[in-house]
Amino acid sequence: MNHASAHGLRLDDDAREQTRQRLLSIRGHVEGILRMLEDPSTYCVDALKQIKAVQGALDKVGVLVLRSHLRDHVVTAAQRGDTDEIVAELMEVLKYR
Repeated sequence: MNHASAHGLRLDDDAREQTRQRLLSIRGHVEGILRMLEDPSTYCVDALKQIKAVQGALDKVGVLVLRSHLRDHVVTAAQRGDTDEIVAELMEVLKYR
């Protein structure tokens, strides 16, 4: 069963807006990092700090999406009868966390 097409990304309005705002901020940070890389006077540690900030922000976006998945798909797996599939899917997802 393809859960992506069967269930979709169900973020409540608040989580969707938080995710959107974080991603827009991340985009700005990445553009800033690109500018830093083009500037030969940029101190490496400053670039590394910005890269770490982007990683942290992406982690927060991931938490929002994971929370939504847990709430909207995992907790109802037994009712749908696809518990084993959901557990396998979560184990795969957790490899990247």
